[in-house]
Amino acid sequence: MTKNKYDPRHLADLILKPIITEKATTLLEQNKYVFNVLPKATKPEIKAAIESLFDVKVIGVNTILPPRKKRRVGKFIGHKSLYKRAIVTLEEGNTINLFPDT
Repeated sequence: MTKNKYDPRHLADLILKPIITEKATTLLEQNKYVFNVLPKATKPEIKAAIESLFDVKVIGVNTILPPRKKRRVGKFIGHKSLYKRAIVTLEEGNTINLFPDT
């Protein structure tokens, strides 16, 4: 099996942004990081993207795809946009610097 079978140019587009919430910061103590990803992204693609972008070793990826919620504006009914979150567990000793010193 080839280690890098995904195109690195497309992998960077899968990861949208890191999530900085109270729950996400408590997960940082367990060496887990939360990211918004494209809804079509698969777990192996997310793992390859994180490893190539941040040069770390990923040991686990959990994904959350919550159901869409209805939203109403006046008489029009629509839906909130669909999103997917990935909780990435890193190997012991690896870290991602989400708050770079400027």
